Amino acid sequence: MSDYLNIALPKGRLGEKAYSIFEKAGYDCSEITENSRKLIFENSGKKIRFFWVKPSDVSIYVERGAADLGVAGKDIILEYSPDVYELLDLGIGKCRMAVAAKKDYREDPEKTLRVATKFVKITRDYYSSIGRDIDVIKLNGSIELAPILDLSDVIVDIVETGTTLKENDLEVVSEILPISARLISNKVSYKFKFDEITKLLADLKKGMEG
Repeated sequence: MSDYLNIALPKGRLGEKAYSIFEKAGYDCSEITENSRKLIFENSGKKIRFFWVKPSDVSIYVERGAADLGVAGKDIILEYSPDVYELLDLGIGKCRMAVAAKKDYREDPEKTLRVATKFVKITRDYYSSIGRDIDVIKLNGSIELAPILDLSDVIVDIVETGTTLKENDLEVVSEILPISARLISNKVSYKFKFDEITKLLADLKKGMEG
């Protein structure tokens, strides 16, 4: 096991926000902000290594030990249920998981509800908790199209500002849960790199409070 702390960051805006939290806590790596195609960045002084991965892959890298730590949205954690420790709510990437439908939609409780989503597990868990019979339609993109084209009655998706829903004459029917980015840890790493991870955790908390 490397003496470096390996940290998987999600590519994109969320990863950039996450990196700024690490940077503020003293775990900087200047070349990460340079415009390059590199994916791995090291700070040998701090014994830390960052690498960019697809957001939905962060939990896989952490669970399987390729990364000691990672930053993943609560939606990813709930949907894939990786065998990892959730250490800290970073308070970034805030949004909500919600049910949305066409503005004139009225639900018929006697019928099986058709739900389009990419979050199948979260959807099943939610509707199971309220005892609703559903037919899940798994889609990978443009979820908003489903109710418009009568593929589904409602959708379950992440809502940040609600602008996309409004532009497509959809509205939030109910909120399932709030979402934000979390720091997660590989379980073996947490045991064998406990001191390093605990220190980093304390530094992050201090940086976030400052």
